[in-house]
Amino acid sequence: MKIAVLSLAHPHAQSYIAALQRMPDIELAVSDPGHATRPVGESGGPALARELGGTHYLASYDEIWRWGPDAVIVCAENIEHRALAERAAAEGVHILCEKPLATTPEDASAMVAAADAAGVVLMVAYPVRFSPAYEELRESVRKGSLGEIVAISATNCGGVPVGTRSWFIDPALSGGGALTDHVVHAADLIGDLLGEEPVEVYATTTAIPNGGSRAVETGGLVSLRYEGGVIASIDCSWSRTNGAPDVGDLVTLSVVGTEGFAEIAPFADILTGWSARRGSLAHSYVPPMDDLLLREFLLAVREGVARQPDGRTGRAHVELVAGAYESTRLGTPIPLRPALH
Repeated sequence: MKIAVLSLAHPHAQSYIAALQRMPDIELAVSDPGHATRPVGESGGPALARELGGTHYLASYDEIWRWGPDAVIVCAENIEHRALAERAAAEGVHILCEKPLATTPEDASAMVAAADAAGVVLMVAYPVRFSPAYEELRESVRKGSLGEIVAISATNCGGVPVGTRSWFIDPALSGGGALTDHVVHAADLIGDLLGEEPVEVYATTTAIPNGGSRAVETGGLVSLRYEGGVIASIDCSWSRTNGAPDVGDLVTLSVVGTEGFAEIAPFADILTGWSARRGSLAHSYVPPMDDLLLREFLLAVREGVARQPDGRTGRAHVELVAGAYESTRLGTPIPLRPALH
């Protein structure tokens, strides 16, 4: 199967390339035409492709389309996602798009519509959904080990992404700051656990420089209300000290039920908790999340049918983030329309 990675702008592109190189029968190509416009010192282009090894580097996206990929992984700046996904759909090529799916609900809807019209797979890169720790938590919830879920809290924190990929703090390229970057992972897990999308969002943000002036929010707290009554909170802040390792706090999830609770930190490789029915819930893992995500995507490509998390799921999260920004502007909770199907 021929897979092309479109852009090395997002750091996750490097781990996706490494994961694909571990898989059999994959022919891999990379194009990163935007590398020349990045600030001095930020890696990319053919030099980074050579460092990663095992990839066929092409100078332009047009060359990628002539190469004829079966599927692409979009890792460009957020603002570029729609154009690349629409071009891939027009070429009849399946798509895995880095999160967030888009920077506006209109762009997200256009991407879903383009994939539907072309009959191609559109999925969103939420690797944490494939964490063994999360899968154990979901199984516990599905079996009723925690009773009825009454509250959920999540964190997705990191450092201000400056110095390695400065486009994250340029709203013209990213679409926003910590809300845009960090809410969607946690929202995906919570929505999957509950089997529903939120009906209301309330958010507040701050912009503490932490190393220089910032044009985007660097901290945020989001509260979500679900139709079944659950209230969830997401700390999406870029609050880690610059230079400190992010491991252990990229995503944490705490779930409280009427008969127990559970907590996971997938990047710390552990689930802990307690169940009145099962006793202790404590396990350790070594999660190959990117590998598991890509295997799911490649299976969807072979079958020609999108699997979760798909474009509609990604679109719901873009709607959520848009509502969060509206909430910060107005200072009030914002109702969210039901997810479109």
